[in-house]
Amino acid sequence: MSSGAGIDYSAWDHIYVSDDEDVTSPYVDTPSLFRMRHRARLERMVEFQQRGEDLETNLAECKRLLEEAQGWLKELEEGGKEGEEDEERAAELKKVQAEVRKLKKDEKSFEKMIEEHRREEKKLPWNVDTISKEGFNKSVLNIKPVTKEETEKEKAEKHKTFVEKYAKEIKHFGMLRRWDDSQKYLSDNPHLVCEETANCLVVICIDFEIDEKHALMEQVAHQAIVMQFILDLARTLKVDPKGCFRQFFSKIKTADKPYQDAFDHELELLKERVRSCAQIRMESAMKELEEEERQKRLGPGGLDPVEVYESLPKEIQKSFDEKNIQMLQEAINRLDPEEGKYHLRRCVDSGLWVPDSGEGDDEEEGDEEDEEED
Repeated sequence: MSSGAGIDYSAWDHIYVSDDEDVTSPYVDTPSLFRMRHRARLERMVEFQQRGEDLETNLAECKRLLEEAQGWLKELEEGGKEGEEDEERAAELKKVQAEVRKLKKDEKSFEKMIEEHRREEKKLPWNVDTISKEGFNKSVLNIKPVTKEETEKEKAEKHKTFVEKYAKEIKHFGMLRRWDDSQKYLSDNPHLVCEETANCLVVICIDFEIDEKHALMEQVAHQAIVMQFILDLARTLKVDPKGCFRQFFSKIKTADKPYQDAFDHELELLKERVRSCAQIRMESAMKELEEEERQKRLGPGGLDPVEVYESLPKEIQKSFDEKNIQMLQEAINRLDPEEGKYHLRRCVDSGLWVPDSGEGDDEEEGDEEDEEED
């Protein structure tokens, strides 16, 4: 190459690789945006390729029909030369001739559209999917094999072991308020920069909310979001979280309004989820407690005396309220025999009525009823 000749870079004029991989800031988690842009571009490529294939298919079909029409036209013309000319054959001849002309016109039209499509294809900018093509379909790389994904049981066991070992350190981090303090603590304890810490902080938030320690819940929730943002940044940069948490703190300390708003928004969402989870846990605990109490008071027949009492006719309820055996017997006798037996059996099975009991037993039953009403 002569010294006066320069390098021709025109071949790279249409390289276009920033459509979906251009990250404006390494601290913004935008993988979803990347995937959306990449998917849209791939869809446009597929549509463009499909249009080319459809044109090729239509041209092939047109050529096939033209070949058939020309064959039929040849037969009609040869038949006319042999003196078999008649009106019907002449009409058919004109019809086929018109069809041949139309198919030839369509053929030229498809060929023109295919040529335009190919020219358009050459003008398309290159991107990460078209800038190179596969030379070999097999590669041997000297890299560490990807470990299999952990099962839910393995994740739970790993989380339990980690939390038991570092519970004190995690809780201490959750109580830090200043950015510098949080960064220094993670620098001294880098093993805390992981998913297990984030999960543990959320659990601590829920416990505080259940105990109605709302200010502490909000403080720990803030630190949980800090850890989550660090983990998200690591996923974006495809690096170990332990190696990028300083970048997060550098960013958040001088954050612009959109980034700070995103952080605050995620924090509010987490606090809402914590309150919801705490409410569900408290309701579940109350139901379990009520069920335990119910099981304790079940009678010999397995019925709940409170439920049975509430289902009794008013007169029978009154007899239990007044501890009056005679009133109870009269109330049962006034009922239909089958209905009376039904209520009496339920009273026995729930422990409200003890057959052949004396006055002392009756009073005891009445006391039980008073406790149940309380």
